[in-house]
Amino acid sequence: MPRAAVSATSRRHSAAAARSPSGAGFFDGTTFTDHPGGSLIHDRAIAPYLLETVIESRANVFTFRGSQSIFGDGFVEAIANATLEAIAAAQPAALRGQVINVPVFEAPGQTRVGRFGWKGQQASLVSFSADAYLNEMGITSPLQPNENTSNGTRVPDDRILDDEGGDVELFALFMRSLKAPPRNAEMAETQESIAGSQIFDQVGCSVCHTRSMVTAQPETPINGGALLVSQALGNKRIQPFGDFLLHDIGTGDGIVQNGGPSTRNKVRTAPLWGLHTRTRFMHDFLSHSIDDAIQRHGNQADSARGAFNALSRVDQRRLMTFLHSL
Repeated sequence: MPRAAVSATSRRHSAAAARSPSGAGFFDGTTFTDHPGGSLIHDRAIAPYLLETVIESRANVFTFRGSQSIFGDGFVEAIANATLEAIAAAQPAALRGQVINVPVFEAPGQTRVGRFGWKGQQASLVSFSADAYLNEMGITSPLQPNENTSNGTRVPDDRILDDEGGDVELFALFMRSLKAPPRNAEMAETQESIAGSQIFDQVGCSVCHTRSMVTAQPETPINGGALLVSQALGNKRIQPFGDFLLHDIGTGDGIVQNGGPSTRNKVRTAPLWGLHTRTRFMHDFLSHSIDDAIQRHGNQADSARGAFNALSRVDQRRLMTFLHSL
């Protein structure tokens, strides 16, 4: 198997691998500019001279980013563009999610509807893998061959190259093999949870946290023609409880990645499948309870938050029981 490009930045990043990263940049009222070295800030390093710190004169935007689960992402990759576009078109105008088309690294010149990352900045798992290898671990590949800098300063590169991108491809295959998160079966079948499921729809949560969708047919070309949907992932009904679109719910991190300036204060809807296994919520992991996460919903999600707060305590408890069953 080809060796991955392990550079000085991978050693720099290794101590940060288990942490939630942060992001920074500068917004002048019109244009967002990445912090020197990129908007992703790694504030742990093995070598002190490689430690990334926010340069205050070059940043007035700062955010934390929580790491997303990759379970079920093979199914997400297999969702057709048209399905996500139809979901957006069916949403009320005031709540409509933004569809962005992003480059597919493994199919130069081709784009696809973004669906991975907090900004929907990637559309394929190979692109997502290559992006993470470079920006999270400092491992270059043919798809992302240029080493990042540390606060804008070049770092040593030992020039070991994964010539064929084998590691990136294998990690994408691994992600495609992961099952979708299962429900909490004991809670899902209770009368309180069933009642809470109905309330979930009534208060408007399901507008953005889309209950279900069907993946593309097997053998359908996706990712700019670089991949055919497999039999294992094609024509499958999934229940992600998310629309994989960008929304402004008042917690946007101010960072611009793919999609341009209109995405600055938007984040991708967090799929709720696997919710019962989580202890931190929202894009920044700064909410430690589901109730706090709900209370932070505003702007496009303000009506849903208001409807939740207007519920009786009994109905709020029923809804919470349903959410904890996901």
